[in-house]
Amino acid sequence: MTKHTASPHPPKDHTLVLKVIPMPSDCNAYGDIFGGWVMAQVDLAGWVLPAQIVQGRLATVAVNEFVFKEAVRVGDILSFYAKITRIGTTSITVYVEVFSEHVHARESLKKVTQATLTYVALDANGRPKPVEYQLKEST
Repeated sequence: MTKHTASPHPPKDHTLVLKVIPMPSDCNAYGDIFGGWVMAQVDLAGWVLPAQIVQGRLATVAVNEFVFKEAVRVGDILSFYAKITRIGTTSITVYVEVFSEHVHARESLKKVTQATLTYVALDANGRPKPVEYQLKEST
């Protein structure tokens, strides 16, 4: 597994795949966003790049890593950046980083969550099917 280092800015080799603003219905009594809500958004964000490759059904088969670094508050603008890290025979692994921007406090972007998820390509019968794509090697 590749180690990812924390950075104050999104990596240039990642793709912005989702932006959302959590609402009051997504938070607990203390104003922090539920971790499960963040996890659901990360799953959606992680799905975007594999969906463009597979152009068909995908299922989340593993959450290999999920780290909460900072609390997310109501009204934060969350930006989800993704990068495919591995393409297997039937699966695609994606690394997702989530950055938060506190608009009203005029604070800078900060990394709040990171996760690694694996998706499997499915045929019409719900069985794993081969992924017809090769990941380009970085030089």
